[in-house]
Amino acid sequence: MIRIARFRSRLFAAIARLAAAVVGGLALAGAALADPPVWHVQEAGGGHITLFGSVHLLSDATRWRNPALDADLAGSSAIWFEIPFDAASQAEAGKLALQKGLLPAGQTLDQLLPPELYARTATLAAREGLPVASLQRLRPWMAELTLSLMYFQKQGARADLGVEDQLSAGVSPNATRGAFETVDSQIDLFSSDPVPEQIASLRETLDEIDKDPDIFDRMAKAWAAGDVRAVERDAIDPMKRDDHALYERLIVERNRRFAARIAQLAQEGRNVFVVVGVGHLIGSEGVPAMLRRDGLKVDGP
Repeated sequence: MIRIARFRSRLFAAIARLAAAVVGGLALAGAALADPPVWHVQEAGGGHITLFGSVHLLSDATRWRNPALDADLAGSSAIWFEIPFDAASQAEAGKLALQKGLLPAGQTLDQLLPPELYARTATLAAREGLPVASLQRLRPWMAELTLSLMYFQKQGARADLGVEDQLSAGVSPNATRGAFETVDSQIDLFSSDPVPEQIASLRETLDEIDKDPDIFDRMAKAWAAGDVRAVERDAIDPMKRDDHALYERLIVERNRRFAARIAQLAQEGRNVFVVVGVGHLIGSEGVPAMLRRDGLKVDGP
């Protein structure tokens, strides 16, 4: 059963950045410290890879830039994101999310959900200022995502303050750009779930909003302070414990692909700045740990 892991992991999943193209901007209350986690991969051929663990959604209260990070960015000849990061890709994200997030004609959300769950969904929508009727055509996964983002938005959200937006704007115009995944594949991570799992995930998100409304603020502060263990404890450990198959699919399998491509980039002898959600970089099955096991020298937490 999908539990709180997916709701928590959205802070560090690019799907949240994609969905912002559909339902508007979002952010998080922030931290005062500026020491987010960074790793450096050195290769014998002279290549240098900066791995920056990002939070995709932030508020203007979060202080995370520092001179060392900016120097790494300025000295890089290429920047890589999880997905292509440009206006065309964001437009494609919105279009695909709507295509894959809408129910077939004649079907409505209240027909799919148990009555008590639909009532809770409608109550949260009304509380966040979202017309309940606007959810009726949405598949459960998209209704869950929409409600989550509206919840953040009510906390004072702005999409343009996310790490990707800020770094993309600050990188040299001469730097080349790359991506590990496509927009379509990232949306499929959520839209391809069977309906019963989508419904279970929606229920757990509503539960999490009720019982731990400050989870994202807490996690963003831990990230900005460089407390990778706190981030792992809140974002990764619950997923490993409550739905290991989901953890393997959303985190470990993708980490293997990321690590393989990063190792290739290191061998090319260039300076590359890599930005992926911090959830992909921490723990024993994070990308840095995988690279170290493959024999690369990786400095960092």
